[in-house]
Amino acid sequence: MSLPPGFLDELRNRVSISSIVGRKVTWDMRKSNQAKGDFWAPCPFHQEKTASFHVDDRKGFYYCFGCHAKGDALTFLQETENMSFMEAVEAMAQQAGMTMPARDPQAAQKADHLSELAQINEAAVRFFRAQLNATAAREARAYLQKRGLDDAALARFEIGFAPDARQTLLDHLTGAGIAAAKVIEAGLAAQPDDGRAPYDRFRGRIIFPIRDARGRCIAFGGRAMAPDAPAKYLNSPETPLFDKGRSLYNAGPARSAGGKGQPLIVAEGYMDVIALDRAGFAASVAPLGTAITEDQLRMIWRLSPEPVIALDGDQAGLRAGYRLIDLALPMLSPDHALRFCLLPEKMDPDDVLRAGGAAAMRKLIDAAVPLVRLLWQRETEGQDFDSPERRAALDKRLRAALGKISDPGLRAHYAEGLKALRAAHFRPAQGRAGNGQSWQGRGRGRPLAPRSPLPATRSTLLAAAQDGQVTDQMHEEIILAILLRHPTLLAEFESDLESVTMQDARNDALRTALLHGASSIDPAAKAVLMALGHVRIAPPVRSDDVELARSCLRDEFTRLTARRGLEAELRDALEDLSDLADEGVTWRLRQAADTRNRAERAKLTDSTDLGEDRAELSGQLDRLIESQVWVKRKK
Repeated sequence: MSLPPGFLDELRNRVSISSIVGRKVTWDMRKSNQAKGDFWAPCPFHQEKTASFHVDDRKGFYYCFGCHAKGDALTFLQETENMSFMEAVEAMAQQAGMTMPARDPQAAQKADHLSELAQINEAAVRFFRAQLNATAAREARAYLQKRGLDDAALARFEIGFAPDARQTLLDHLTGAGIAAAKVIEAGLAAQPDDGRAPYDRFRGRIIFPIRDARGRCIAFGGRAMAPDAPAKYLNSPETPLFDKGRSLYNAGPARSAGGKGQPLIVAEGYMDVIALDRAGFAASVAPLGTAITEDQLRMIWRLSPEPVIALDGDQAGLRAGYRLIDLALPMLSPDHALRFCLLPEKMDPDDVLRAGGAAAMRKLIDAAVPLVRLLWQRETEGQDFDSPERRAALDKRLRAALGKISDPGLRAHYAEGLKALRAAHFRPAQGRAGNGQSWQGRGRGRPLAPRSPLPATRSTLLAAAQDGQVTDQMHEEIILAILLRHPTLLAEFESDLESVTMQDARNDALRTALLHGASSIDPAAKAVLMALGHVRIAPPVRSDDVELARSCLRDEFTRLTARRGLEAELRDALEDLSDLADEGVTWRLRQAADTRNRAERAKLTDSTDLGEDRAELSGQLDRLIESQVWVKRKK
């Protein structure tokens, strides 16, 4: 449906964004300035206690300095209410008292048709609910009671029962004036291919209505009571109203609960969601009997930027998590992540809640691991890496996984995470050469306590931390000063500023303040920084040339990141060499040399500090390699 020119502008002028957002947040009146249309509140899109969510009534936009959510009033309705664009326009128009333009006749006809199917489903909901109280549903009621569902839960989720008869529902609906063809189109009855009379699709099953985020009943799920039923769970077929791969069970209530700060939990089935809801985890959803699809994952991320996937504690649950990794990797972004809750063996969320209550489930949710850890587990579980070939194969698989991540910054952080996990997994066992351990026996180890470095290591510039820290601190202060002097560059370098680690506490406080906006910056701390000698003489701090500042800022971030990366690589190489057993010396020396060569190819231009450090570190590494080879030959 197209809108006439100027309609959206008039709509935004009539309805302030603060009136839309204000229904979902509590304004921080100490920080807000209502007279100027400047509002602050805790962000409704992620859990926080500070007011980092900013709404500007004059410009009509919102922005969160924590999770970086941004948009206008229509975007806010789409994200928080899971509305389509036109649904958001209609909601705002109703609030503004504006009449929506006439719809396209074909679109209006389609909407009326879908509304008719939804009404048929609502009639079926009432029928199934009534049948649950009938004599034929005695076994179903006993099962539900055994699963701990009281009358309140049955009413809350509108659970019903389909009698084990061929045409009970069909006769009921057609008797109410609904055409049999409409009942079939709604997915409630099926037409045999041999031309016989249609029959009820759900028979002898406990019924779970499936509603969309708007609250419309779009389909049903049924659990068979007969142990020999062909399918334990049966969903409605695809209909004009229901697309199984684009729907989630309990999406609407979960969206509301998630807006109040509850973590979104993705479970496997209806009963898991119901059990979680009754235990206080109202922000729970489930896919409909299949693996999570791309569309469902996008829906899940609209409900929460970092949902928790609750995997059943069996091989099937773990395999489902492993498959989800491949689906999610290309779709990940700094704003869309996944965590995985690994349940105890042979248990689902309902089992956990029965055994340990809400506290046990909360503990498991709090311990949920990020996707990068499950990826590492998938690629290493049950395997031995007792040869260079097997390790190389692992590295190849990990590189392939990293290649699927489209966001370069996120891909770099995943690479760092996998590198840390790899280093911990393959760290050599404690002990010297000749202690009876062979290199082939390693690769299954655990992180060990820190070892004392060799004298040769202690004598390097890496070990003399004071000089390096002073240099790094100067880089940090130059970066902060440039951004304070040229605040327009903050948006461009925001991700760099977030990822860099400030070694000095005062610098880190300024970094945090910059990320939260100008009003958070301490004037005294800013004055101290700008008065430093090396800051005062820095050209980008003294001039108004934004292009010069941008170039210098990019260079400072590159140098600081590369310097720390270089130091870490060479430190690892030097310390690892100190504990090599005889069988692994040659291979590990080659790895250390490769590390040094990669560092030398970095082509950094700062000859006054990083270049000299690199040369000294390379010399230290050369001398250590020569000494190790000499010792090896002598033995």
